[in-house]
This record gives sequence, structure tokens and C-alpha cells, in this order.
Amino acid sequence: MGRVTVRRKTTRLAAGRRIERVDTLVVEEPLELRVGGESLQVTMRTPGDDFDLATGFLLAEGVITKPSDVLSMRYCAGVDANGEQTYNLLDITLARGVEAPPKSARRNTTVTSACGVCGKDSLEDVRTKAAWAVAEDAAAVKAEVLASLPVRLREAQKIFDRTGGLHAAGLFTAEGDLLAVKEDVGRHNAVDKVLGQALREGRVPLRGTVLAVSGRASFELAQKAVMAGVPVLAAVSAPSSLAVELAEESGLTLAGFVRDDTMNLYTRPERIV
Repeated sequence: MGRVTVRRKTTRLAAGRRIERVDTLVVEEPLELRVGGESLQVTMRTPGDDFDLATGFLLAEGVITKPSDVLSMRYCAGVDANGEQTYNLLDITLARGVEAPPKSARRNTTVTSACGVCGKDSLEDVRTKAAWAVAEDAAAVKAEVLASLPVRLREAQKIFDRTGGLHAAGLFTAEGDLLAVKEDVGRHNAVDKVLGQALREGRVPLRGTVLAVSGRASFELAQKAVMAGVPVLAAVSAPSSLAVELAEESGLTLAGFVRDDTMNLYTRPERIV
């Protein structure tokens, strides 16, 4: 498996002084996903949990809904200048009867760590029909529990403590119990890794859960939550207008600016008690 962090020399300027030191940086490398030997997308990600990332991506695209939909995953041959396996090419074989992703699901460009939906042909391509009705989920989350999740998410970020350069996504029960946490240079990758792990463990649909994310809540993150059956999405920062629109249409509770003891509830506020 590829490295998650690297050490690099740096010159720190502080109070007029120049200090030579070694800094720890998070690794960002491309990962190409292939389905049945055909390229699906290339995403810039932090190495690690690649099988979960691929599974979560396929779940969000509506290609798979259960673990048995994936027959196998394997890293393809690929070496760096030193002759070492790069682990940057992943080939996925779907089970018999599971349709491969349509052309609309295939990215026209490399998906950067700051970009989730980039390269889609149109907005309608990401309005994928969900397999579960999130609007019917009767989950109830105490306001104080929801308010505590960003701090707990931050405390669970082990690599962030060393690099300061990662997003995080955490899956919690309605009572606030942590089920999974993932870190990545891309917030959409972190979410895919969390939801992919949940599907691989047979937990999807994720009824009665909360997905907490660092940073903002984009349209794609809201879509991923809906496709996995998550009823509540909580973000440290602001949501986008399209994220709120999708949450309203699907019945997702969307909370933004969840900090300390305050938050903005944009949709389905009755779930927060």
C-alpha cells in the first residue's frame, strides 16, 4: 500500500528568523478506477482504504446497493521509478446481472481533491434515483449530540494531527456512537470511504445514522448521503444551494455551521430534538 505521509525539508519564517526543519505532508496520488477493464474515473486521493473508496463511489452512482454486487477488486500492475507497486490502478468486476456504470457516470476529467462532480455531462446526471426513501426515516437526534459530532470527528483525525491537511467524514448512530471515520485530501473521497466501508460490512441502508463532514456540504455529499440511506448530514461549514435543494426533495435533514452549541437546520428540522 502507498504511503499516507511523507517527510520534506522546509524553511520556516517566524519573527524574522529562518528555521530549517522537516515537515510531514499528506500524500496525494491518482487512483484510476476501472470496471470490467474499462476506465471509469481518475481521482486524486490519499492512499489507503481504496476498496472502500471504490465501493462508496459505485454506491453513490447507483451502480451497487449491496456487497454481493461486487464480485472482486484487485490492484493492477503499476510500478514507480524504483520498481515498486504504486497501487494506483484498481480494477473492479461486478457480479452477474449488475449493470456497469453508464457513460454519464464516467468522468471526462481527472477528479481533483477539491472537485467531486467535475467532468459530469450535466447536473441531471447526478440526480440518481435512490434505492431507499430517506424521507421515511424516523430518526431523531438530540441537538446536543449533533453539536458534539464535529469535535469528536476532529479528535478522531489521526493523520490530520501530523499534517493539518486532510478532510474527514464520520458515521455516527443517532445516539452519537462513532461507527467509522475516514480521512482524505478530498472531502468526497472521505465520504466514499466511510459509506463504502458501511456497504462492505452490510450496513446499507444506513437508517438512523448521521454523516458528519469537515468543511462544507456540497451537492455531491448530499447525494452520497441520500444514496446510502443516511437521514442526517451535518457539516462544519455552509451547504450549497443545490445541496439544500436536493435535501429538500429527498427528505434529508441537512445541518450546516454545526459548531459549539449552534447550527443551522436547512431541511427536515423536526429530526433534531
